Amino acid sequence: MSLPRALALRFISGKYQGGEFPLVPGKEIVIGRSGEIDMILAEDMVSRRHARIVFQGDEIFIEDMNSTNGTFVNGEKIRRSRLREGDRVLVGTSILKVVYSDAAGATGEQAKKEMESLASHRWVSQIRTMSGSIEEIPLPDLLQLLGTSKKNGVLVIRTEEDIGKIFMRRGDIYFASINDIDEIPPLKCLFRMLTWQEGLFDLEPPDEREFATAINLSVQGLLMEGMRQLDELASLKDELPSLRARLKLTLPLVSPLRSLTPEQLDVVQLVHNHGFLETVLNKSLASDLDTARSVLDLIRTGYLYCE
Repeated sequence: MSLPRALALRFISGKYQGGEFPLVPGKEIVIGRSGEIDMILAEDMVSRRHARIVFQGDEIFIEDMNSTNGTFVNGEKIRRSRLREGDRVLVGTSILKVVYSDAAGATGEQAKKEMESLASHRWVSQIRTMSGSIEEIPLPDLLQLLGTSKKNGVLVIRTEEDIGKIFMRRGDIYFASINDIDEIPPLKCLFRMLTWQEGLFDLEPPDEREFATAINLSVQGLLMEGMRQLDELASLKDELPSLRARLKLTLPLVSPLRSLTPEQLDVVQLVHNHGFLETVLNKSLASDLDTARSVLDLIRTGYLYCE
């Protein structure tokens, strides 16, 4: 089966976002910041000759050319890797995706001019270096890229309703917040953000503040635990009341409180003090998954009811 001619590299993040570069069978493409190569990425984190794309029969390969900051494919640092449709490549602060596109009919010179035009019309500072959409690159994939490439900074995700912030140092996550609400623990914020499917992101400069509830997590550890919790929480979704539902204690209490676990007693106190499920989840020191389990257990055993 011959390689389709309609493949291209689409910039989904960085100052060339929206641009496309055709992948033409038989033509080698050298990527870097030198003015004498095929794909010019004018930024400090890109080496003069950073990587090259070569064709081997019907297959496309990308090779790192001993660059200073490395080349990454789908979150993995590579020396040489095969490229397929849908793969994501990180070079400097640019994220590129292998796509089928009409732009593949364009020449390399046309693509270079388009990239130069995009860069000249988009304001890009040396501080805010990476931006894009989590519809184009889902947050788990983006975090994996940033973690593997050991990025520093604050990843800010803006949706229509919320603003999430993920604080990173050398690729590890040390804090997170949603809408700067102090009462929501950072791990809980991280796991909630993993469910977001729409929004825009920017990688902003590092924040040197110290946080009392700081964490130290590798991206891989976060994703493994986060996805496990989200899968289990999804299985409870149909039974849980809505976030805006008001929970109340069943009075008089028939079953003795001494039969409850400490975690369930904490939830009873939160319901008594605050009522709404969303507030209970926010203020609980336990994870959303463990808190939701306690709420359901308390409803099933008659301690709580939903108004």
